[in-house]
Amino acid sequence: MNALLKAKSAYSAAKTPTRTAKNFEYEVVTRVTRRLITAAQKGSDGFNELAQALNDNRKLWSIFTADLAMKSNPLPDDLKQNLFELAEFTRQHTSKVLQRKANVRPLVEINTAILRGLRSGAS
Repeated sequence: MNALLKAKSAYSAAKTPTRTAKNFEYEVVTRVTRRLITAAQKGSDGFNELAQALNDNRKLWSIFTADLAMKSNPLPDDLKQNLFELAEFTRQHTSKVLQRKANVRPLVEINTAILRGLRSGAS
């Protein structure tokens, strides 16, 4: 009986959809963006939470730029350049938000645009 349960669980795992790298990127960007929004909505009471979300967003964009810089990255050069510029803006704007000199909204809008691109089928 125990062997039957193990077999069932092994085959049921195969029924779950395979996550692609693009799906994983979408999930991560969504999670970070939601955290940015939630923390920002709390105002000054949520600043520590916002700082953590900003740090994670900055890490995410650092990973993106490292991937973009790889020779094996298949994206067109003009798209890579645009994404590098967005990453630099994100880095600079994050610093301003952490200094309480800017609003988080542009970072949320950038991430949302990335999510639209990922969802629409862009690489």
